[in-house]
Amino acid sequence: MQALKGAVDEAAERSRFSGVVRVDRSGVLEFCSSYGLADRAHEVPNTVDTVFAIASGTKGLTALAVMGLVERGTLDLATTARSLLGDDLPLVADDVTVEHLLAHRSGIGDYLDEDAVGDVRDYVMTVPVHQLATTEQFLPALDGHPTVSPAGERFAYNNAGYVLLALLAERATGVEFHDLVRTLVCEPAGMVDTAFLRSDELPGRAARGYLSVDGLRTNVLHLPVRGNGDGGIYSTAADFSAFWEALFGGRIVSPEGLAEMVRPRSDWPEESRRYGLGFHLRATGDGVFLEGYDAGVSFTSLHQPTSSTTCTVISNWSDGAWPIARLLGDRFGS
Repeated sequence: MQALKGAVDEAAERSRFSGVVRVDRSGVLEFCSSYGLADRAHEVPNTVDTVFAIASGTKGLTALAVMGLVERGTLDLATTARSLLGDDLPLVADDVTVEHLLAHRSGIGDYLDEDAVGDVRDYVMTVPVHQLATTEQFLPALDGHPTVSPAGERFAYNNAGYVLLALLAERATGVEFHDLVRTLVCEPAGMVDTAFLRSDELPGRAARGYLSVDGLRTNVLHLPVRGNGDGGIYSTAADFSAFWEALFGGRIVSPEGLAEMVRPRSDWPEESRRYGLGFHLRATGDGVFLEGYDAGVSFTSLHQPTSSTTCTVISNWSDGAWPIARLLGDRFGS
């Protein structure tokens, strides 16, 4: 463990890492350490218990909430979006299903097309961010984007699809999406510090998200004021250790449901990975991971079932996590 600590400490100092790194093997904590500042203006240090935004890491939790509803009979993978949308979002094709959306194979137009974003720190929201606090409030942002390809034809990473999944889950149940994630995913997983926080009223334990390695400018004007199906939940490294253990222990969805979610549906050669339903998959082997990258946020958490190894890196500046993630990847073959 000392060798691992020394390597991470050196990489953290070299890259000016700010965040938390945690490694668990066979359910035993091997390494956990914090670096940098949660609040630069007030020089508040990060701790191992600091709560961080995880950006698109949220998509895995959205997918699990939806799969939980599928297993309860409230939704089906074959449920069409149109059956719950009614007259809303008329450009979403009638044959787009829950399964298409989960697999990023829906072909719908994206309200936040990452291929069209020049810099993650750009101001890209098309509506005022303070108006994006509930799922229904995302409708104006989701509307007006023409279909890109026929449903099921090809893989294309799509943020809008996961907000749409949140909307479908709400309409199918009559329960607010944030509450569904809490009751169907976080509570059974024992993720006691994971929640959709508002960026304009963060509690003291939450790290501010910084745009760059230096400076005081945060991401509060770059992202929805409260996250939704495609990103924005806050969590801790410890909660993700609990998450993977609960997920592969059958406490969130059934083993059969999980097997369906981590079955490769698409190759993603540009990113040297594959994709299932809500989860990134290593190009080879059994590694399953979640990843998030946005203005002021970088996050990755990977679990390898055969070796029972979990590596989580969370950072509160845009590119902070990646040097440490590469180091752990080299060391653990992740």
